[in-house]
Amino acid sequence: MNTRQALLATALSAVCLAGLTSANAAEDKEKCFGIAKAGQNDCATASGSHSCAGQAKKDMDANEWKYVAKGTCEKAGGKMMAPSK
Repeated sequence: MNTRQALLATALSAVCLAGLTSANAAEDKEKCFGIAKAGQNDCATASGSHSCAGQAKKDMDANEWKYVAKGTCEKAGGKMMAPSK
């Protein structure tokens, strides 16, 4: 194996390991409703009033959510499910 192939193989393995780390990190998180501050939500609202992260208009809106470490949502004062419509 020449130097170029070795560098390419090293770079490819680093990318693969980074992907595995990201997947494992996502598995250790859960959606927590009602704890996001204005502008700090992670994605769309449960009610459909917007579809992007960072668009929460008020603190602690029950329809807004953030990812938190598994098992910490209710300790932080949030709920695991969105309010029913």
